[in-house]
Amino acid sequence: MTTTSTAGGHGARHDRFVQENRNDSYKQTGKLIEPTVCSGCNAVFHKGRWSWATPPVGAHETLCPACHRVKDKYPKGILTIKGTFADQQSEQVMGVIKNAETKENKEHPLARIMSIDRKPEGLVVSTTDSHLPRQIGEALKHAYHGELDLHYGKDEDLLRVTWTKS
Repeated sequence: MTTTSTAGGHGARHDRFVQENRNDSYKQTGKLIEPTVCSGCNAVFHKGRWSWATPPVGAHETLCPACHRVKDKYPKGILTIKGTFADQQSEQVMGVIKNAETKENKEHPLARIMSIDRKPEGLVVSTTDSHLPRQIGEALKHAYHGELDLHYGKDEDLLRVTWTKS
């Protein structure tokens, strides 16, 4: 650690963690005009948050962050389901996935599944927010046990969740 003397006789610290500004192009840069309706999903922005409501006549239109992510194919969360259990019990696993999404999406319109793909590493679920993959993983672990691993990217705004059961 390097120190430099200051007027008070104490050394200045140079080992402090500097938080870099993260530029998330999916977050609103300013306040939206209220009410605003998403032109993609009809979610309504009112009182500072997105919700499911009847779009008011004459509301301003824009694309909500979730629809923007879907359009760009840029997920904020990824859940990978590994092991033979997912293949053997695919209907039950899909039921847990869909139920968790439905439950979360009722209160949080920006929490959506973007895609579910079978890949060599397993079943991969991409989501528009970082809470949904964790909730699906926890629901799978609660229902069927298995191993749940969460990995928050250091330099990226992405949550990777892996649930494994053989």
